[in-house]
Amino acid sequence: QALFAAGNLPLQDALREHVFLGLENDAPRFAVLYDSSAADDLSQTPGFRLVGLRQLAMEGLLPPGELAALAEGKALLHWHRTHRYCATCGKPSVMSQAGWRRDCPHCNAMHFPRTDPVVIMLAVRGDNCLMGRQKQFLPGMYSCLAGFCEPGETIEDAVRREILEESGIRVGRVRYLGSQPWPFPASLMIGCLAEALNDDIIVDPGELEDARWFSREEVDQIFARTHPQGIGAPGKFAIARQIVKAWASGADSF
Repeated sequence: QALFAAGNLPLQDALREHVFLGLENDAPRFAVLYDSSAADDLSQTPGFRLVGLRQLAMEGLLPPGELAALAEGKALLHWHRTHRYCATCGKPSVMSQAGWRRDCPHCNAMHFPRTDPVVIMLAVRGDNCLMGRQKQFLPGMYSCLAGFCEPGETIEDAVRREILEESGIRVGRVRYLGSQPWPFPASLMIGCLAEALNDDIIVDPGELEDARWFSREEVDQIFARTHPQGIGAPGKFAIARQIVKAWASGADSF
């Protein structure tokens, strides 16, 4: 299970920040951060198994409501773990507002959790879409291109810049499709379709291992797991999969 009564958590002396996530059936729900030194002891605690959030999502081990709460808690606790000092004066800050803010008692600065916007997009041209793979992907897996938005940049400009930098493909119109919180550690994935204006791919080897065009027929084979080259798609929990499926189903108008 992912939820515990407060008194049932092991290693009580290793608990750090407690963040209030809200009410579930009128019962308060909190996320609790363990001290990093407790990892080995936790893994050896009887009846207690450490499972990463990505594994929980990929294997569908929890219902969506519990998974969303874990994602919220993970993002907030990561922020607390990495922002214990005031960015204004450098002195230690303290948690406030039930974990949704940190205050500096020395210079009175207030600090709030951050979310990093990331564009994730599928460039399309006619009946073909552009997908790439990074070295750390599972063997044979291709996915949408993605990258962080830069300061002062619109979503559309970020889509155009990232696709051009990674693949050499120029982009015209951009269409927003949907979004997904991505707590690895604290991103918001902004899903888009992008109108490709040229065909020739120039891969940036610092960003991608490979990039290529896929036809609708190939995409259908990928989802059916019958592609002749054994090419696979992102997991069901990933917005990249939903973007590609939406295009394959006919969502290609701008």
